[in-house]
Amino acid sequence: MEYRRLGRTDLTVSAVCLGTMTWGVQNTREEAFAQMDLALDRGVTFWDTAEMYPVPPGAETYGATESIIGDWFASRGGRDRIVLATKAIGRAPGGFGWVRGGTARLDRANLVQAVEDSLRRLRTDHIDLYQLHWPDRPADRFGRRAAAHAAGTPDAPPETPIEETLEALAGLVTAGKIRHVGVSNETPWGVMTFLAAAEWTGFPRIVSIQNPYNLLNRTFEDGLSEIAGREQVGLLAYSPMAAGTLSGKYLGDNGCGGAPPPGSRRAIDPRRSRYDNPRGIAATAAYVNIARRHGLDPAQMALAFVHRQPFVTATIVGATSIDQLTTDLDAFGMDLPVAVSEEIGRVHAANPNPCP
Repeated sequence: MEYRRLGRTDLTVSAVCLGTMTWGVQNTREEAFAQMDLALDRGVTFWDTAEMYPVPPGAETYGATESIIGDWFASRGGRDRIVLATKAIGRAPGGFGWVRGGTARLDRANLVQAVEDSLRRLRTDHIDLYQLHWPDRPADRFGRRAAAHAAGTPDAPPETPIEETLEALAGLVTAGKIRHVGVSNETPWGVMTFLAAAEWTGFPRIVSIQNPYNLLNRTFEDGLSEIAGREQVGLLAYSPMAAGTLSGKYLGDNGCGGAPPPGSRRAIDPRRSRYDNPRGIAATAAYVNIARRHGLDPAQMALAFVHRQPFVTATIVGATSIDQLTTDLDAFGMDLPVAVSEEIGRVHAANPNPCP
């Protein structure tokens, strides 16, 4: 397993990060335990979760994933071998009414409560990387790209100032509850504002950006990749297989899309997938075709592509079975042939970012 430095810290993390958001809905507690056992055995010591997991989120399952991880620590021990990351949600108008009475924000009261609740569920006394799951302001995220125009306008919803959020996180660092802080689903403006605020306040500097990055969505390359490199705030790439899309399982028998396989995320999540659109289907078919012509597993090709990008600190891999996790982990020993990389480049040039 390859290990990489997390931001400008003295902490190193495995280049593969174990994603956990299926645990509690698609996966049972026992299946999650098996995944954690395998991951640790393969050298994956960086694990990522969130207070809102599992997905799809709901009042009945809220916090279940963190509780499963806490149960694993209680059963297996070994907390000191894991770099543990979790996330707090920001403002969510019209949703997540079960989280702190529907008043979730990235202010001091919410963050202190969120951290205490996560520590209790995780059965630990500290969190190594505490991330803001999404901005506390109007911004593009999860495939919705029409919100940012509302920022700063008179009718925009109130937002927690970034300096206030950092001050709250600074208090949690001082208290020893969290070690480092990161952002997720952030924009170039947001990342640079966090960095600038830390510079002049002395509050914690963000060490990572957890955003989507995959063959169908390479928008991180437009602005954020330069920030990641120059500022040493690396990408924790989520959805490297576009939520399973790049495995080809949603293409159907005709290769043009079809009913989702039983038990798959699209089959159980009523929300429309950002990867389910005509351009995305066409690009997926093209990438799957490249892999198969070169004798590669499509999912492994997609993972290997993300892993080798210079701005990526870690690639977050989630699975619903041991066989799937094993196949995914095997991808990180691969180097893509030059011919494959060139063909990927041609497909991207002809159909760039179909699923932003």
